[in-house]
Amino acid sequence: MNSEQWVLLDTETTGFAVPVFVVELAAQRMRGWQPDGKPFRKLLNQNADIPAEATRVHGYTREILERDGELAQQVYREFAEYAGGLPLVAFNLEYDLDQVLQPEWKRLGIGSIASRGFCALRLAQRLLDPVPAGNCKLQTLQQYYRLPERGAHTALGDVQTVADLMAQVLRPIAEHRGLDTWEKLVAFAAEEWFPSRIAFGKHKGRLIQEARKDADLRGWLDWLANSSNARSAKMGRWYLRQLEISSAQSDATLFAMPGIDGEIKDVAAAQAGVVGLVIYVNPELEQMRQLVAGARARLAELEVNFTKEKSRVDVMQSVLFRQLREHYQQRDRLRLIVDYRRKFLDSLVRGGEEEAKQAEANYEQAKAQTDKDYEETAAAVADKKQLTVEEEAELSRLWKKLVKLYHPDRFADQPDKLETYHKLTAAINRAKDAGDIQTLRDIAEDPHGFILRQGWATLDFSDAAELAQLRRLHETLQLEIIAVIESLNRLKESPDYELCQLSEKKPGLLDELAAERKKLLEKESAELERQASKLAEEIKELSGQSSDRIV
Repeated sequence: MNSEQWVLLDTETTGFAVPVFVVELAAQRMRGWQPDGKPFRKLLNQNADIPAEATRVHGYTREILERDGELAQQVYREFAEYAGGLPLVAFNLEYDLDQVLQPEWKRLGIGSIASRGFCALRLAQRLLDPVPAGNCKLQTLQQYYRLPERGAHTALGDVQTVADLMAQVLRPIAEHRGLDTWEKLVAFAAEEWFPSRIAFGKHKGRLIQEARKDADLRGWLDWLANSSNARSAKMGRWYLRQLEISSAQSDATLFAMPGIDGEIKDVAAAQAGVVGLVIYVNPELEQMRQLVAGARARLAELEVNFTKEKSRVDVMQSVLFRQLREHYQQRDRLRLIVDYRRKFLDSLVRGGEEEAKQAEANYEQAKAQTDKDYEETAAAVADKKQLTVEEEAELSRLWKKLVKLYHPDRFADQPDKLETYHKLTAAINRAKDAGDIQTLRDIAEDPHGFILRQGWATLDFSDAAELAQLRRLHETLQLEIIAVIESLNRLKESPDYELCQLSEKKPGLLDELAAERKKLLEKESAELERQASKLAEEIKELSGQSSDRIV
C-alpha cells in the first residue's frame, strides 16, 4: 500500500437540484497513506445560479465565480493531466463521482478522466465501527480526533482533512487488521456491511453483539431477517452471520479514540507512531478507567469551548436586543392588532357580536403573553457580558469536575435516582445556557449539597469497578462528546456566529446594523399602522364601535 498512487478529490457544487454544477474542484495525489506533491484546486465559472443555501455552506456566489472561476472544460483538462489516470477516491464517492462529476463530464462531452477507487467514507465507517465519534461526518471526525483545522466546507479543506484522517486515524487501524495493500482496501470498502450499532427501532443504539446474551434483541434480529422487506431482511441476515462469526472468535473489539490529553495509551498505537489514538483489544479494567478519564477530559474541553463561543454570541445578541427592543416590540404589537382586528371582523360577520367578543379576549391574552416574553428576554440578556480570562479559566476547572457527574446508565434501574439525575443535568444545562457560573460552581464544588438543598434523592457518583459498567459509561460519554461537537458546529454555522465574528473584527458594525434594522422595522410598523387604521374603519362601519374597545 505504501507505494500505491491514487488521487483524493472533493467538490463543492450548486446543491442537490439536478443539474448539479461544480463550483470548486480540489484533489491531492497520494502515495500510500501520505500526500504526494502539491494539491490541485480550481474554481469553475459555469454561468450557473447558486442557491442561497449552497452559498451559506461554501461561501461561493455567482459573482465570485465570474470573477475568479475558470471555464469548466479547461479545468477538467488540467485535472485530467494532474490525475494521470490514477484511481479516484472521495469521502463520499457515490456523490462526488457518480452524481456530480460523471454527469457533468457527460454534459460537457468529456470522457471519464480516471478509474474508480474506493469510498473513503465507507472505509472510515467500517474501520471505526462502532463509530466512537457517533457518526462519520467529516467535520465531526476532524474535531473528535483533533485533526488540524482546515477550511471547512471548501473542497481543498475537505480533501486535506480526509488526507489527515487517512494518515493519522485510519492507517494504524487498517494495518492492524492486515489491510496492507490497495486491493485489500478496495475490497474491504466495497464489501456488504451494516453498522454494528443499531440505528433505528426499539433497540436503537445497542450493539448487535449484545444479542448473544439478550434473547429479546436476538428475537428482533430474527424477525428482521425474515422481514418481507428485502432491504431489512438483507440487513437482518447479515447481522445474524456476524453473530455466528463473533461467537466463534473472542470478544475482542477494535476501537479508535483519543487518549488522555493526547497521550498514547497502547503499545500497538505507540509502535505505529500515532499521537492521540488508542487501539486496544480486550481492555482490562485499568485501561478502561483510563479511557473513561480520557473521554471525560475531552468532554470537559468541548463543554468549555462551547460555553465560551455561546457566551460571545449571547453578548452580541444582547447588544442588538437592547438597541432594538422598543422597535421590535412596537412592530409585534401592531401585528397583533392587525391580526385580531381581522379575526374580530370575521367573527362579527360569521357569528355576531358575542363571537366577536371572544376575539377581543383572545387578543388581551396574546398581548399579555407577548409582553411577558419580551420582559423575560430582557431579564435574560440583562447580565450578559463577555467572559473574562479568569472566568474562562474557572470554567475549565469547573467542567473537569462537572463531567465526573456524567453517568446516566448508573441510575437506569432506579427511577427516583434517575429522576434526580435528569433534574441535575437540566440544572447544569440551564446554567450553561445562561452563563450562570455561580450555579455551575455550586454544583461542581458540592454536588451532594446542591442535590440535598433541592430536596432530591441522593446520588452516588463514584465509578463502578465492574468492567461492563465502565464500558457502558464510556459509550455514553462518547455519545455526549459528539452531541457537544455537533452543537458547537451548529453554533459556528449559524448567521449569529458569523455576525459575532464580523462585529469583533469591525467595531461599530452592530450599531450600523441596528440602525439599518430600525429603519426596516419603522417602515414595517408604518405599513401595519396603515392596515390597522383601515381595519378600524371597517369595524366602525359594521358595528358602530370604535376599535379602541377591541384592542
